[in-house]
Amino acid sequence: MHYFRIEEDNSSVYTGHVEGSHKWGLPGIRNCTVCRATWGTDTRAYPSVDLSPVATLADFEEPRAEPIEEYERLCELARPFLPQGALLQPGAALGPLVGRAQGRFGPLVAPYSWTLLVQHEALQKLQAEGLRGLNGCRTQLRFRQRNSPELLELEILPMGRLHPDCLPPDRQPPCPRCGRRGLTRPDDMLLDTSTIPSHMDLFRLEDFSTVIVCTERFVDACRRLGLDGVTFQPLPMK
Repeated sequence: MHYFRIEEDNSSVYTGHVEGSHKWGLPGIRNCTVCRATWGTDTRAYPSVDLSPVATLADFEEPRAEPIEEYERLCELARPFLPQGALLQPGAALGPLVGRAQGRFGPLVAPYSWTLLVQHEALQKLQAEGLRGLNGCRTQLRFRQRNSPELLELEILPMGRLHPDCLPPDRQPPCPRCGRRGLTRPDDMLLDTSTIPSHMDLFRLEDFSTVIVCTERFVDACRRLGLDGVTFQPLPMK
């Protein structure tokens, strides 16, 4: 099996533009008690999550950094609502994508390198092909034109890692308290074969969550069905 990275197709004829963020999120961490770092990223998103039953919902509405104890408290409040296989991190995005959209969209849309949207009809076609791990979640995007498409966000779980051979040999282990790794994604990525899930045709890397990966089955289905809007870049493995 071969694997590919999904990226926006900057050469396409589509003019669609999305500007938005998820309805809720975990805070970042301020001054970790071990590594002293302040950090957070919303590149892990779980759009199927509904936090409405949480009594202290306002705690998830404002992006900010908090002491690690507060971050961990909010993690435990959110955890019962997460999909199976979800991994949290500081700044993780929760709930539907909310914002504005305009222009002409292709069947597949990558408004950010870590986000993949799909038109409803295109998702149905891909699911009919038997592709695994395709969970389309409703968005709350407001369109500026009539006859706007129904864009769904694919919920992409973190699985798989890069091989140590493409990472700096002198790298430090993750912080034992907050998990921060402090690594820049290498230009020449190499997938670690032993970590790749065998039951998913679409996933994001666990250690570099901006990277969305798909199988050749996913690529073949998109090409056969004429579903464009993104590019597929081969990812070597070891």
